[in-house]
Amino acid sequence: MLGSTHGTLTMTPRSARVLACGGRTGGAVHSSADGAADVALDVSGRPLHAPVPDLDRFFHPEAVAVVGASDAESRPNAGITRQLLAWAQRVGARLHPVHPQRREVFGLPCVPTVAALPEPVDVAVLLVADPLPVVEQLAGTRTRFAVVFASGFAETGEEGGAAQVRLAEAAARSGVRLLGPNTNLNAFEHFRDDLEGPAIALITQSGHQGRPLFALQELGIRLSHWAPTGNEADLETADFLSYFATLPEVGAVAAYVEGLKDGRGFLLAADRAARSGVPVVAVKVGRTEAGARTAASHTGKLTGADVTVDAAMRQFGVIRVAGLDELQDTAALLARARPPRAEGVAVYAISGGTGAHFADLATAEGLRLPALSAAKQAELHQWIPADLSVANPVDSGGHPVGDWRGRKIIDALLADPDVGVLVCPITGPFPPMSDKLARDLVAAAEETDKLVCVVWGSPVGTEDAYRHTLLGSSRVATFRTFGNCVRAVRAYLDHHRFTRAYRSPFDEAPRTASPSLRKAQALLRHGHQLSEHAGKQLLRAYGIRVPREQLCTSAAGAVRAAAQVGYPVVMKASAPQLAHKSEYGLVRLGLTSASQVRDTYRELTEIARVEEIELDGVLVCQLVAPGVEMAVGITQDELFGPTVTVGLGGVLIEVLRDVAVRVPPFGEDQARAMLGELRGAALLEGVRGRPPADVDALVEVVLRVQRMALELGRADPGPGHGTGTGTGTGSGGGGLAELDINPLVVLERGQGAVALDALAVCR
Repeated sequence: MLGSTHGTLTMTPRSARVLACGGRTGGAVHSSADGAADVALDVSGRPLHAPVPDLDRFFHPEAVAVVGASDAESRPNAGITRQLLAWAQRVGARLHPVHPQRREVFGLPCVPTVAALPEPVDVAVLLVADPLPVVEQLAGTRTRFAVVFASGFAETGEEGGAAQVRLAEAAARSGVRLLGPNTNLNAFEHFRDDLEGPAIALITQSGHQGRPLFALQELGIRLSHWAPTGNEADLETADFLSYFATLPEVGAVAAYVEGLKDGRGFLLAADRAARSGVPVVAVKVGRTEAGARTAASHTGKLTGADVTVDAAMRQFGVIRVAGLDELQDTAALLARARPPRAEGVAVYAISGGTGAHFADLATAEGLRLPALSAAKQAELHQWIPADLSVANPVDSGGHPVGDWRGRKIIDALLADPDVGVLVCPITGPFPPMSDKLARDLVAAAEETDKLVCVVWGSPVGTEDAYRHTLLGSSRVATFRTFGNCVRAVRAYLDHHRFTRAYRSPFDEAPRTASPSLRKAQALLRHGHQLSEHAGKQLLRAYGIRVPREQLCTSAAGAVRAAAQVGYPVVMKASAPQLAHKSEYGLVRLGLTSASQVRDTYRELTEIARVEEIELDGVLVCQLVAPGVEMAVGITQDELFGPTVTVGLGGVLIEVLRDVAVRVPPFGEDQARAMLGELRGAALLEGVRGRPPADVDALVEVVLRVQRMALELGRADPGPGHGTGTGTGTGSGGGGLAELDINPLVVLERGQGAVALDALAVCR
């Protein structure tokens, strides 16, 4: 295994995990002597905790100012003012119009400036083209929040971005939390108060993209809040996510995200939701180059490398969906459904074809449809003809209409201990059978703690069975498509499985540097790529096993080194900036004699001379036994900072691009999950008679590389990355920009893993 004589970190698998996680547990915030809360930082200088902003008075203000208010019907601000006035009356807030040329608006006294407001206000809505002077005037007024409606900021380019920075700085000086700019007034919509049950809280960077979710209220699904974040000059998606995760009435958070302002801030907010068990469902645009370009022009945000965003969301339990219809259905299900009693899915259909179709889709999505026991099938055949299959899917041949048998079938399926979800796909209305089926499903759902789902396949959607019976029940999850149903059920089961096992990686993230850091820093050269030999020394410093090798500068020295390393040997040219040695013919394998070593040394140095490559020597290396070739590395993401990647190694990484990504900090469970995501994961289990590989050793290497990423991979945050700052104990400007261990040969189980090559690039 790793770690007896190959570096300064000697670790058993368990101690490796402890050190990889920093060796500490507990909360991320401590109090100073004066009682103030200090934000703890990890070893990279990034925060381990993000405070929850107090947004109560934003959503439930006592006093509101409308700057630029108007009641002139020819002015667009008149409609907005009327909307805000109606909203303020509903929530019991006092509204104060502000306009320099009006004495009153809609019968309310109007003041000329915010300085003349008769009382401090909780929210100031700025309906002016140039909000900067107004934000500056808010200083000293004790205004808590300002909403900037105007556009023309970072979404327009560099000049607008500079104006947005000035606006954010003015808000900070004024002590005002700012929503926007380039936002709208969705936060002040009319939320229905006659709906019961857990609610969906909505976050959207584009206001119109939240409209379908807001309309869920017409289907009986409660919404509690809507945060339209716009360009996020100050308040951002992460702020609202953290806040919503603390509210008892919120059953799920639904988000439409165009770009993330700060990667670490978003992960801390997602961590808070995961700790609280609050599901987060998100559409994140930017999967394609066209989508990313459009999102950047709309909100002026970085969309982030999509593969990293996807991995980060999955790592912290955020359920990423493709479309707004899926966002609606998944969020609605997760908000209202109780935790599953079992993970088996039973399909009850009135047609064998319908059941088979749904079973195919469900199985392809990863849902488990357990075969019902012989005893359960015999029970069902009391009410279902013997020639119909009831193994699961259950084909009733037509739901009984005239008596109690239909309810007996449904109750029998829900009573099965292996069934946690019952799905009834109804491809279209067929009264009176579909009406009776809907009533029986609703009645059964009201008496069980298991999830009952119905797919109402009619394109019309005006039928009484759908509009009144199914939508009138908060205990039945109703869908319009098979695909959305199976994906929502999978998300429901995945979420509860995730939260049951979740342990926050921020609680155990390392806060102090390891002894390896000083040795590693001595090897780094600012702005340079290290030679293979120096790169391997870097790995040794962190306890990652490398072959026995010596760097030689003469043919005689190479012969002596080969005798010490032990034949057969490998010889490689070594030089900084030499990334692909084999392309120049600068690698020789399986040398077995002193004469071969001597001749090879001369050949390699001659090739280097012809190619004008300045060598620092020739490596004479131990020939390592064959195994599974993997690649482990560090890359820099502009949103999340250093990330860790693992994939199939050798030339396969460039051909297949089969890689998995995680954002530090993470634990052993996530390291193992990375391997499970690889299409080539079966190679590690042994194929075609080959023995299983040492997966434990591979996981340990991933965790050690993560420690390197945290200590050496810190990139200084750019403008707007407020929660990425901090002094920490990282290496500052001399850290790693990139690390590529390829190939990492994973030997047979119990034999460890050996890094045969290492490419390290310094910032």
